[in-house]
Amino acid sequence: MSTEPSPTTGRARGGTAAARRRLREAEIISATRRLFDERGVRDAQIEDIARAVGINRAIIYRHFTGKEELFSLTLVQYLDELRVALSEAARTTDEPALQLERLVEAFVDYGLAHPAFVDCAQSIMRRPGDNLLEEVSESAMYRLGQAISGCLSVLTHTIESGVEKGEFHVEDPGLLANMLYASGLGTLQLGRVAMLVSEEAPGVPRISRITGEQVRDHMVTSALAVAGGVPTRR
Repeated sequence: MSTEPSPTTGRARGGTAAARRRLREAEIISATRRLFDERGVRDAQIEDIARAVGINRAIIYRHFTGKEELFSLTLVQYLDELRVALSEAARTTDEPALQLERLVEAFVDYGLAHPAFVDCAQSIMRRPGDNLLEEVSESAMYRLGQAISGCLSVLTHTIESGVEKGEFHVEDPGLLANMLYASGLGTLQLGRVAMLVSEEAPGVPRISRITGEQVRDHMVTSALAVAGGVPTRR
């Protein structure tokens, strides 16, 4: 009687191993997300993540090419949540200008509530795509691209709708969506720091505070102005 495993048994074992690998990866990403939210992106170290999961740091490098890939896939979690928030905001109205306003408000609210998202997104955007590909696998880059495009598609659809109805005047809605996303991250960082620098007198700097409401109002007004819409009054 043959003792060799059947092809079916081999596939079952392979499937079990793959499932365990996916489970471990999800566990590591979730631990990274918790550390991001508790301490911030800069203070989250591989050793801390491994300790939180209860594994040796070497195991993390068996699942991810390095820190950049792990951080990229953690960003995917934030982006998936953001896409849901944007989709829900878009469903509240069919009027393009008001829809754009509510999308920006949802983006600001999410960013202010999750400062680690802003830090993580900016840290990934720091380097050109070619350089990032040297440190992140193609599959991770694909997942990150899907997550970003999922958010941008909601915004792009709103801009395209406004163009079709003659409310917006935008030559490339996709480009504008990307620009709003990138500039929005920078403005959210200003909101997180909550400090404005101005000149009180020649050579004398002045520090003042900025509120989340000011950040929100600025981003809404800017988005509508660039798209060619007019801020709504509610």
